[in-house]
Amino acid sequence: MPCFICKTCGTQYADSAQAPAACPICEDDRQYVGWSGQQWTTPQALAAEHAIRIGDDDGVRSYDITPGFGIPQRMALVPTRAGNLLWESLSLVTDAALADIHAHGGATAIAISHPHFYAAMVDWSDALGGIPIWLHAADRQWVQRPARQLRFWEGPTQALADDARLIHCGGHFPGSCVLHVDAGGAGHLFSGDTLQVAMDRRRVSFMHSYPNAVPLPSADVEGIRNALRAYDFNRVYGYSRGRNITGNARRAVDASFRAFSQFEHPQDRP
Repeated sequence: MPCFICKTCGTQYADSAQAPAACPICEDDRQYVGWSGQQWTTPQALAAEHAIRIGDDDGVRSYDITPGFGIPQRMALVPTRAGNLLWESLSLVTDAALADIHAHGGATAIAISHPHFYAAMVDWSDALGGIPIWLHAADRQWVQRPARQLRFWEGPTQALADDARLIHCGGHFPGSCVLHVDAGGAGHLFSGDTLQVAMDRRRVSFMHSYPNAVPLPSADVEGIRNALRAYDFNRVYGYSRGRNITGNARRAVDASFRAFSQFEHPQDRP
């Protein structure tokens, strides 16, 4: 039986003879149901129409689906002293992408920032030998394909290596997190949608819903600010290929926090 995949968000569901009646992730107000209504595909159909683009993205080995599919996130192969991590997931798994991952040292674990990027995380884990998938426990309810590889972490941080740490920030989702990696200096921050790198690549934004343009309440943004206060980083790798801040990123993020605090936000009104 196929594991159906939502065409709008790219989330893969547990195997079943029929497609699910709806996609709860798309029906949530952070996402949306496609204008033509709920539509589904399968791994086989997706592979027939799409491939994975492989290559360097500002110094990080990256993978994304081409032509674009679902939410166009980038999956990154992130080196650590405990082995490579896969940051985020894609809806499609291909032999070419797996061969490239193995050629660059393989992967020891998968970590994902929030439910919009769960995608085909179980298929990726299976294809890489059943490696663990790290998700924050606050987002457990959004898992649509349970699996033995899932590792639900709690608390403010989770070390994945002595130079790589997940940081719980909340905001976009209750369990939204980022990955901080020491990189011989200030380090790199992989931000997912917790902090979304803007199109000018000079600032970041903080939203409850990106497609529906709903900002976060100020208290949630302050929570993200506090979660990151102790960490330095010179680069921010955003959610998709090319959406990166490649220098003075800590300064850019701090300036974005200050800019956000200057505006009145409707969610904060009584």
